[in-house]
Amino acid sequence: MTSVVTAPDQLQKLAERAGSDLEGASAIEILTWANEHFDASWCVASSMADTLLPHLASRVRPGVDVVFLDTGYHFAETIGTRDAAEATLPITVKTIKPRQSVEQQDASFGARLYERNPDQCCALRKVNPLRQALEPYTAWASGLRRDEAVTRANVRVVEWDARRQMVKLNPIAAWTQEDVDQYSAENGVLINPLLFDGYGSVGCWPCTRRLAPGEDARAGRWAGTGKLECGLHD
Repeated sequence: MTSVVTAPDQLQKLAERAGSDLEGASAIEILTWANEHFDASWCVASSMADTLLPHLASRVRPGVDVVFLDTGYHFAETIGTRDAAEATLPITVKTIKPRQSVEQQDASFGARLYERNPDQCCALRKVNPLRQALEPYTAWASGLRRDEAVTRANVRVVEWDARRQMVKLNPIAAWTQEDVDQYSAENGVLINPLLFDGYGSVGCWPCTRRLAPGEDARAGRWAGTGKLECGLHD
């Protein structure tokens, strides 16, 4: 039965309680909880590094909305993964673009803003567009995992997204890379080809490089800048 909870203070309490109650639950159980409480008012955000989370969500809610941020700087392989997911999974892909094209942003802020001010570039091309894209929803799901980076070690399976005043779901927070690989192999999950070509995490091409031996999965993002996150999960 769909919850009638809509007030932010009530949603926050609901999220905080679920974060404790659902710790240890399966990803499907966490997404089912969201579907029972929010009906169609939840979505998935996917970078299309793989399609694991859209695959999981589609098992709970066929036709689920999957938000994809087309920054204008994606690798061709990422766009291809999005298109393949849309063609083969029971999902509804919502491709979201920034207010300005890359050329318009260059005219406004100068070329290669990603080199001079990567935080501003991420805000313009990712953070602000996601905020607007999520406005119709009560909850959103991300593919954050605790083992990906120290900045994600304390992620809860359900959280309160204070910035957006929404419930945030992290259904695979407790998964390991082994869990991801096993589920992907068993279910034929589409994976971005770049992950087989030396990349550990896939973002915009100007700010993503292949990993060196022994580096953690996100070391190739904004390498040498001290930047660890794009700001979507702050």
